[in-house]
Amino acid sequence: MHTQVGIVGAGPAGLLLGHALRRAGIEVLILERQSRAHVEGRIRAGVLETITTDLIDRLGLGARMRAEGLIERGFNLADGKRLVRIDLEAITGRHMLVYGQTEITRDLIEAAPANGVEIVWEARDVALDVDGGRLSWAGGAIDCDFIAGCDGFHGPSRHAIPGAQPYEKAYPFGWLGVLADVPPCYDELIYSNHEHGFALASLRSPTRSRYYIQVPLDERIHAWPDDRFWAEFGLRIGPEAAAGLVTGPSIEKSIAPLRSFVSTPMRHGRLFLAGDAAHIVPPTGAKGLNLAAADVAYLSDALIAFYRSGDERGLAAYSDRALARVWKAERFSWYLTSLMHRFPDTGPFERAMQVAELDYIAGSAAMQAAIAENYVGLPL
Repeated sequence: MHTQVGIVGAGPAGLLLGHALRRAGIEVLILERQSRAHVEGRIRAGVLETITTDLIDRLGLGARMRAEGLIERGFNLADGKRLVRIDLEAITGRHMLVYGQTEITRDLIEAAPANGVEIVWEARDVALDVDGGRLSWAGGAIDCDFIAGCDGFHGPSRHAIPGAQPYEKAYPFGWLGVLADVPPCYDELIYSNHEHGFALASLRSPTRSRYYIQVPLDERIHAWPDDRFWAEFGLRIGPEAAAGLVTGPSIEKSIAPLRSFVSTPMRHGRLFLAGDAAHIVPPTGAKGLNLAAADVAYLSDALIAFYRSGDERGLAAYSDRALARVWKAERFSWYLTSLMHRFPDTGPFERAMQVAELDYIAGSAAMQAAIAENYVGLPL
């Protein structure tokens, strides 16, 4: 068996890349170790930059996203008492789109058969022979011109790059997230820094909300029954947003640790990394999925140029181009995470510095412009 590009991982990065290459007539095969039901059921964020939505539109797969997505023209930073609105549209001329990553994944999977994107589900024990361009798994093997590692932090792809340099910061807290079928408490996202810790008011639709609070890493789900969560979330989000808070039973509840991570380089020989296989950002700032889409834009353009004309310049430049943008997104996510969370060593002075920074942002058009520029996504 042979294919032009073997893709490891059927998350958003792998699926977007598969569709982009097939649209250009390039053969692909995607290997995914989980079942289709598992992949489609994963709850993830979904605040999309125009780079991401434009890519999905170019693939002809954006109809449901455009029909159901919610336009986010601005978002808010809060200090537990007041809201500081960042007017994205007025400052940058662009907006974000709220559309869950779960829904994007389902759209891409459902369109795969018609677009010739073949996916092998439950492909266990995937192994990469980078030098030979071969992928094998329990029950099969295939030769590839190129391999795209889109299999996340725990997949085998990033480990197949010899001498890779990891950069990592693990944060001493996690996010306790609750999904509930209740109307959003506010019509825009709110990132709140309260003296008890961080909170985020997010939304998925006019009738479904996704809320988070910062908790210790060793916290347990059973310690947070719904009543306790709603009380603490309402306190941290501030009085203006809490006035519109509607509570209800949670339909999903989970705790996610926060990590900043980059593995360099993103290419070795025939292997190219994209998405979480190469980098992870804290969810503060909504960069994870959007960084994956940027990787796909760079990598798909490079592969298409190679197959159309033999031009290898894009392939040679891929790692450096992608990493230049990755590090800027990592910086922004690190900045917002540092600004909005309570750390174990946060004392009265550190808390006062955070409040002073938020106050400075509230009165500075230059600071708001810098934040808006990074939030909507730096150009490719």
